[in-house]
Amino acid sequence: MIDKSWATADEAVADVPDGATVMIGGFGLAGQPVRLIDALIRRGARDLTIVNNNAGNGDHGLAALLAAGCVRKMICSFPRQHDSWVFDELYRTGRIELELVPQGNLAERIRAAGAGIGAFYTPTGVGTQLAEGKEIREFDGRAYALELPIRADFALISAYRADRWGNLVYRKTARNFGPIMAAAAATTVVEVDRIVPLGELDPEVIVTPSIHVDRVVEIGRRAWLDEDERLVVGEEAAA
Repeated sequence: MIDKSWATADEAVADVPDGATVMIGGFGLAGQPVRLIDALIRRGARDLTIVNNNAGNGDHGLAALLAAGCVRKMICSFPRQHDSWVFDELYRTGRIELELVPQGNLAERIRAAGAGIGAFYTPTGVGTQLAEGKEIREFDGRAYALELPIRADFALISAYRADRWGNLVYRKTARNFGPIMAAAAATTVVEVDRIVPLGELDPEVIVTPSIHVDRVVEIGRRAWLDEDERLVVGEEAAA
């Protein structure tokens, strides 16, 4: 019997080793797997390379992981904002590396890894420092830079509902990077509000199929509105 549910977040991330590359879902706080991040902090892994759109907000979630000294390098598109003081301090004092990637390039590099694409050309970044050292080719009179996929050892993402096989549905903007990160990692760990019985998720709204998911942890309700369940649960989806 296939059952990808795990009892606790701590057990689900217990084998993340020092030096691992870890993708963390979320666009700022939307869709950030805070429970899994907290478990990773307790795990105490060091020298991690983290792939995320941002570089932490305030003092919790990803920012807390940075503050705990677990991260050697950030790969992200938006490292600075009004509440990114943890990353700012680490970067200004030379205690963390940064690979800055334009947001569209970041998403496509992750998607390429999951799709088995070896590399792709894009005009984004050409003529700036971001394209230095990269192969440049011209297509139809426009210059393009060669970009390589981003793969990860682990992806930690958040979804709304899952079944025990690992099929996932998301809630609104919390979806963001979750689906492409799930496909681009060797091991994908997901926190969800609730694990539902097989057959209860409407197949038409399953976004991430179970083939991309390895572990699912139920963390309980996160203040979603009751009516949202009509989007994802069985016969109510057609109501």
